[in-house]
Amino acid sequence: MNIGLIAHDAKKILMQNFAIAYRGILSKHDIYATGTTGRLIEEVTNLNVHKYLAGHLGGEQQLASQIEHNQIDMVFFLRDPLSPKVHEPDVNNVIHLCDIYNIPFATNLATAELLIKALDRGDLEWREVLKKEGTDIDE
Repeated sequence: MNIGLIAHDAKKILMQNFAIAYRGILSKHDIYATGTTGRLIEEVTNLNVHKYLAGHLGGEQQLASQIEHNQIDMVFFLRDPLSPKVHEPDVNNVIHLCDIYNIPFATNLATAELLIKALDRGDLEWREVLKKEGTDIDE
């Protein structure tokens, strides 16, 4: 599966710790991340991460494009709801697209852990069926 990872600045260490804790699961999948987040994850896990541009330079839009083309199966966007910065990526567009295309989406650690454990159990294999069938999802 293709997994998207994004983290606001205040949540980057949390994202690194998440990736360390679930490295074994993540290593079985293709990981896509905005530039800085991807680099930080690679540094601590040695996972191969396909890196987009930095979020504020268009990385969030690159992820959104992959979602629209049914090329992302799950998104973890650890966001800082208390002190968002102008230069940080906007979560709303990604949320909107994940809702349209039925992509599992986590914005906090609790939901991220539930999704990653579900992925490990095989609960999300329906995404593979959708991709193989080439099913178009209606809006």
